[in-house]
Amino acid sequence: VQLQASGGGLLQTGGSLRLSCASSGRTLGSYAVGWFRQAPGKEREFVAGVSRNGFNTYYADSVKGRFTISRDNAKNTVYLQMDSLKPEDTAVYYCAAATAPSYSSFYYRSREYEYWGQGTQVTVSS
Repeated sequence: VQLQASGGGLLQTGGSLRLSCASSGRTLGSYAVGWFRQAPGKEREFVAGVSRNGFNTYYADSVKGRFTISRDNAKNTVYLQMDSLKPEDTAVYYCAAATAPSYSSFYYRSREYEYWGQGTQVTVSS
């Protein structure tokens, strides 16, 4: 499966942005999907994950209550709605897909994800 992340941009503190992760090839509904991010000089970190059926989600503490992950399997797309953005959210955001035997499983370790998109830059100015 090939993933394409989009929707990044430059905005001010407190703003909102919605990232999209679209797949080509196999249907994205066969995979659990996660968003990760990597800021300059820092390691890549987990942001949010969603199960195949979209019913189970999981968030890093740093984004809980501000970010929402969702999916539309009919459109082969996963979204990351980001609200109340802060300068510390500045990073390249990546989406990734993991083979998930269960419809309800989700993952937060990067090593569990097999497929990665190319990343989209999000910059939040103060």
